[in-house]
Amino acid sequence: PQQNMADLKAQIAANEKGVQELRKMVDTFSLDVVQAYMGHVQDNAEESVRRVITQLRDGQFTLPLDNGAQISVAIRVDTKNRSAEIDFTGTSPQQSNNFNAPTAVCMAAVLYVFRTLVDDDIPLNAGCLKPLKVIIPAGSMLNPNPPASVVAGNVETSTCITNALYGALGVMAAGQCTMNNFTFGNARHQYYETISGGSGAGGVFDASGNIVKGFDGTSVVQAHMTNSRLTDPEVLEFRFPVRLESYEIRQGSGGAGRWHGGNGGVRRVRFLEAMTASILSNGRIHGAFGMAGGQPGQVGRNVVVRADGRIENLEHIGQAEMAPGDVFEIHTPGGGGFGKL
Repeated sequence: PQQNMADLKAQIAANEKGVQELRKMVDTFSLDVVQAYMGHVQDNAEESVRRVITQLRDGQFTLPLDNGAQISVAIRVDTKNRSAEIDFTGTSPQQSNNFNAPTAVCMAAVLYVFRTLVDDDIPLNAGCLKPLKVIIPAGSMLNPNPPASVVAGNVETSTCITNALYGALGVMAAGQCTMNNFTFGNARHQYYETISGGSGAGGVFDASGNIVKGFDGTSVVQAHMTNSRLTDPEVLEFRFPVRLESYEIRQGSGGAGRWHGGNGGVRRVRFLEAMTASILSNGRIHGAFGMAGGQPGQVGRNVVVRADGRIENLEHIGQAEMAPGDVFEIHTPGGGGFGKL
C-alpha cells in the first residue's frame, strides 16, 4: 500500500508541475498565443501525415497470438484526399483472458505507427490522427465490453497491434510481439519488469515496388509500445534477494534476410529466497514475421532451472514457485528479417 500511495502522489505531483508550467507559459505569451500554437503544432502534424499517406499503398495483415486469437487490420489509402482508413474488422472477439485492449490502447498504437512514418522532427500529438479513420469493431478484443479483463492489452496486445500495422503497411518486419512481463515476489518483496528482445528489419520501396534501401533490426532493445529500460543490476540486487546471473545477446535469434532482424536476449535471475515468479508473454509459438522475403525471428522460451539441475519449460503464460538456488531464464524472441538474401 505504501508503494501504491507513493506512486499516486508522484502522479499528482507530475500533473501539478504540468499545470504550473502551462500557467507560466500563458502568463508569458498570453492564452490566445498558446492556444494558437497548440493548433499550429497539430496542423503541422496533420499535414506531415497527409504527405506520407500519398506514398502508401493498400494492404492488410493478420497476426496470430499465442493464445489462439488474431489481430487483423486492413489499410485503405485515399490518395486523392490524402487520407487513410484503418480497419480492424476480422480481429478476434473479446477474450475470456486478459489480452483484451481498450480502444485507447489501439488508437495509441495507430498514432505511434503513423508518427514513425513521418521523417520530420515533429512532436507526437493528436494531429497525426486527423487524416485517419479507424474502425474497431465493438465487442472485439480491441474494443471489448465491460467487464472484460484488459491488463495484458496495454503490454502484450499493443505490441501485436503495432506489428500488425507494420505488416499491413509492408515497410518493416515484426519485432518481438511481446514485452516479456516478468514478476516475482513474496510477502516482503514484489518486483515487475519488462525484458527487451529483437526489433524488426525494414526498408523503403520505390514506386515500382523495388527495395531502394533498408536497415537491420536492433538486438536486445525495447521498441515500439514499450520504450522502457530495465532496473540497473546493482539496484535490483541491492533491493531484492536475487542475483542477475547474466543478461546476454541471444546470438542467431534474429531472422535472416538481406537485412537481418535484431537478436533477442537471455536473462537469468537466480533466487536467494523462496518466491513466486510469473511470466506473461507472447511470441513463444509464433515468431516475429519477416518481410519482403526475410525470415521470421526465433520464438522465445521461458525456462526454470532448478538448483538440482532439473529443467522445467513454461508456456507463454506461466508461474513457478522458486526455491533458493533456482534460476528463471527468459529467452526473448528475435526480430524478423527484411528482403531476400
